[in-house]
Amino acid sequence: MRMGTVAAAHEIAEGSKAMRLALPDGTQAKLLAYLELLAKWNRAYNLTAVRDPAEMVTRHLLDSLAVLPFVHATTLADLGSGAGLPGIPLAIAQPDLAVTLIESNGKKARFLREAVRTLPLPNVTVREARVQDAAGPFATVTARAFASLGDMLAWGGHLLAPDGRWLAMKGRIDPEELSAIPADFRVLVVRRLEVPGIDGERHLVELARNSRR
Repeated sequence: MRMGTVAAAHEIAEGSKAMRLALPDGTQAKLLAYLELLAKWNRAYNLTAVRDPAEMVTRHLLDSLAVLPFVHATTLADLGSGAGLPGIPLAIAQPDLAVTLIESNGKKARFLREAVRTLPLPNVTVREARVQDAAGPFATVTARAFASLGDMLAWGGHLLAPDGRWLAMKGRIDPEELSAIPADFRVLVVRRLEVPGIDGERHLVELARNSRR
């Protein structure tokens, strides 16, 4: 890894401190192992457009961990997980959280299974399937750079438990996108996320089901 393990460890430690995250012992080492594996596989399988390990720390690890304070459940599904973001960093940082990574791309799903096996991550399950075909429910659903809010909920809304929370990671917020969500869901809050090392806007849109009458 071109950045160097010591420098990456420092960035993770400083970023976590800036975001006021209390991470369990061993988290940093496992995050670094995940980063090493991702950088290795990325050279052959093009799992992510981010190639620089230093950029991976901020745009992948810290960006994923920024959601951690808002995960208040024991089960989580990460839709269109790709390289395991944010699901794997969340699973590492919260070992009692049962995480299911849902990814339809075969190469990416193979990487996810290898990460689960080698890191290891006993609290993570990989499902190679389209979001529409996956089964739930889950108390928390996450999605990062996956699709518009309307499409996310149309394809994967069935995965959210009746009293669950949907955590959609977004950049700039489009008011038209917020107004186009299906009628059986509602926006609870839009949070501005401050991620160390990322200058662009980052937001977390928290949604829930509307109560059925």
